[in-house]
Amino acid sequence: MDAVLTMEQAIALLPAWVGIWLNWMMIGVVFLPLALFVWRQTRLAALLSVLPAVASGLCVHFMFEKMGYVKLLGIPHVILWTPLVWYYLTLLRGDTIPTIARYIMYVILATMLVSLAFDYTDLIRYILGERAPLAGTI
Repeated sequence: MDAVLTMEQAIALLPAWVGIWLNWMMIGVVFLPLALFVWRQTRLAALLSVLPAVASGLCVHFMFEKMGYVKLLGIPHVILWTPLVWYYLTLLRGDTIPTIARYIMYVILATMLVSLAFDYTDLIRYILGERAPLAGTI
């Protein structure tokens, strides 16, 4: 019987850029939003960023345990980050956000948008039938 891989082992089997990207996502959507707690104007954005980031991370790990490394793993991001992107865009249209916080939000937003591009693509591919998990992950 094949040994089941952990999520970290499965990621290590993918091209190196995937691991680099996933590490950047930890910085871009988990740690950078913590800096937004500094400014009164961005504290709600900080909270609304950190909670979905942690929740989606937990969901992805739970889904991996049940399904293996499948294209559907990005659905928590799609569900939780799509409205957050809209919220960020709304906030950034105004002029009440301090300059440094605005730059931080641009980096967070860019990270979410790139991730969502992958996640929506993977979700569509899953819906169209690409459902096989990476070998050894389930």
